[in-house]
Amino acid sequence: MGIHLKVKKLREDALLPVRKRRGDAGLDLYSVEEVVLKPGEWKAVSTGIAVEIPQGYFGLVKDRSGLALKHALHCLAGVIDENYRGEIKVVLINLGDKEVRLEKHSRIAQLLIIPYLETEVEEVEELSDTERGEKGFGSSGLS
Repeated sequence: MGIHLKVKKLREDALLPVRKRRGDAGLDLYSVEEVVLKPGEWKAVSTGIAVEIPQGYFGLVKDRSGLALKHALHCLAGVIDENYRGEIKVVLINLGDKEVRLEKHSRIAQLLIIPYLETEVEEVEELSDTERGEKGFGSSGLS
């Protein structure tokens, strides 16, 4: 069972998000402009769409593995709240050592629609004990 994602084109030439294959978790997002990223440069790339994410869900914009592998492109930021109705822009950074040119209508990221739980924050004096405790940052690889 799926959910319904309403999408509004903000530009006539925008492309709607697409799930390429059954079983894919993400919907491909497309650029509505050509973009050139020099090494180390980042830009907010327009998609030309806005979405209405169902209540109890949020959108997560993530890398496309092919762009990450071939061009070292990475998405920065990426949480779209259910109450946001503005244009989805994808913040891309070029982590590689070569300039990358993406044509208009390139698949630039994927959008995952994920449920979340409302969270109440409670300040406490102590936290419960666990076997792991405060061990972090690679501690599981130590003997």
